[in-house]
Amino acid sequence: MRAAADFARTVRSGVRSGRRNVVLYGAMTSSDAPSRVGFIVGKNVGNAVARNLVKRRLRHVMAEWIRTHPQGFDVVVRALPASAGAEWQDVHRDVTGGLAAVVRKLERSQVPEKEGRVS
Repeated sequence: MRAAADFARTVRSGVRSGRRNVVLYGAMTSSDAPSRVGFIVGKNVGNAVARNLVKRRLRHVMAEWIRTHPQGFDVVVRALPASAGAEWQDVHRDVTGGLAAVVRKLERSQVPEKEGRVS
């Protein structure tokens, strides 16, 4: 994902899941559209070396996720400042946990309401 409009649509209209090192935003697309991922790693994360390390780690985790979800999702991953000093296992756990929560929320929002159900 590269266009600012795609990022904005996913962040504004999708679901959100926050963790210590990252915030993930997700939106469902058509089931035949390839899944896309965008990254936001701002200067508040650290210098260029730290930001690039964080981006490499995030790309690695997302590549694993894309293999299991090749179609139907747009995801934006925003790195938080804590991610620069975090261990690899912590980043991996936060991203995978956040992704699971995003997918759960998206699937829940896609289930049609049953008739006659009282909330």
